[in-house]
Amino acid sequence: MVRSAQKIIGIYETFREDMASRKENAKSANRVLRISQLDALELNKALEQLVWSQFTQCFHGFKPGLLARFEPEVKACLWLFLWRFTIYSKNATVGQSVLNIQYKNDFSPNLRYQPPSKNQKIWYAVCTIGGRWLEERCYDLFRNHHLASFGKVKQCVNFVVGLLKLGGLINFLIFLQRGKFATLTERLLGIHSVFCKPQNIREVGFEYMNRELLWHGFAEFLIFLLPLISVQKLKAKLSSWCIPLTGAPNSDNTLATSGKECSLCGEWPTMPHTIGCEHIFCYFCAKSSFLFDMYFTCPKCGTEVHSLQPLKSGIEMSEVNAL
Repeated sequence: MVRSAQKIIGIYETFREDMASRKENAKSANRVLRISQLDALELNKALEQLVWSQFTQCFHGFKPGLLARFEPEVKACLWLFLWRFTIYSKNATVGQSVLNIQYKNDFSPNLRYQPPSKNQKIWYAVCTIGGRWLEERCYDLFRNHHLASFGKVKQCVNFVVGLLKLGGLINFLIFLQRGKFATLTERLLGIHSVFCKPQNIREVGFEYMNRELLWHGFAEFLIFLLPLISVQKLKAKLSSWCIPLTGAPNSDNTLATSGKECSLCGEWPTMPHTIGCEHIFCYFCAKSSFLFDMYFTCPKCGTEVHSLQPLKSGIEMSEVNAL
């Protein structure tokens, strides 16, 4: 009897441990990652900026500063419109809907999903939309009225705003530790983020990433290789292959007929010099090219620089007389 009782107790304890582990696994499966909650907040901010920029473009042709006077009220109306069709009707913001997240009522004793109550949704709009509107409107009021009577009120408002900022910082540190209630408003209202549907294992295809890595490595190789290639020398080689040369390279007559323009700049050669071929260069063009590239070659025939020599004076005078 004692042994049978011990077996029953052992079976019961194992059953309890199994149920507890299943509950813990279910809770961990439904837990939303911290980065997902922060990404949802960033997506909400990006959506608000996009909506506001699109709205202001509608008044682009009107008088400048038309919306400046009523800007806090207009923004509040737009955010209320977004709140009506996101949190109020779907229990999730736009960023949360993209990431398969929604709000859950944390005050509900039921373990199943319970959406936020109507009061929680209304107070959410009051805390977020109304708080921002009040802050912007008070800032405009204190900026436009420089009266002594507003001094104490301004100090009180700044003190309250500072306390809220400090509370938000403390809440964010707690959120980083526990992963629940990303904002102070969510903690005060008792709503936290949960997954709408069970998360499935993602199947990631790496073909696109492999192509990107391949092209990235090829681009880096080209960036490393291009400075080692002399484009000017390669161009001269190609031109020498495509255009056949006629005449002796050291012929004075050829120099006389081709000495009317510099082979680099195309102008009348200043202080004409040769580099060992039949073409004429300005002294400064040839010298600067040689100093820039020690393997400098003639761009027309591809001859390498053997020596930079001045043109004979007789040829210069014959060219001048010919002109």
